[in-house]
Amino acid sequence: EAATKAIKEWGQPKSKITHLIFCTTSGVDMPGADYQLTKLLGLRPSVKRFMMYQQGCFAGGTVLRLAKDLAENNKGARVLVVCSEITAVTFRGPADTHLDSLVGQALFGDGAAAVIVGADPDTSVERPLYQLVSTSQTILPDSDGAIDGHLREVGLTFHLLKDVPGLISKNIEKSLSEAFAPLGIS
Repeated sequence: EAATKAIKEWGQPKSKITHLIFCTTSGVDMPGADYQLTKLLGLRPSVKRFMMYQQGCFAGGTVLRLAKDLAENNKGARVLVVCSEITAVTFRGPADTHLDSLVGQALFGDGAAAVIVGADPDTSVERPLYQLVSTSQTILPDSDGAIDGHLREVGLTFHLLKDVPGLISKNIEKSLSEAFAPLGIS
């Protein structure tokens, strides 16, 4: 539904989509969800696909970064980016030994989002809504194990350290400064 809406809002024929990037933490399938979505949407069989599984929140920013790189380095590329989660499958009853799992279950829900990313828009037929100026990522110091997700026999499990907000607040200023400095923003 999200992908169909994004294509409709874009207003161009599906045949102009050159790339499909799909991310989810909700499953691991073969053929992948990217293949299933290509068939479901009726995209060209030769659309260039990339599937990202099991990367959690990290995937949302990563797929936008990848879409930007693809669009800027492949003239005329139009990249359909789709993220979808069905985290209800991870729900388990509470356990005294893993109260952190409840936090993960409370934070994450089911949903989907999609967008078409391109460079050098044809303004006679496309109306860009925003511009991806820059993308970056970083690893926070002392963050190993702060957020863990694992696919196990019982399904997908999440574990969050109680200091995740503290790790973010300690590092947000430096991270933003490093991200904006190359753009001349201080």
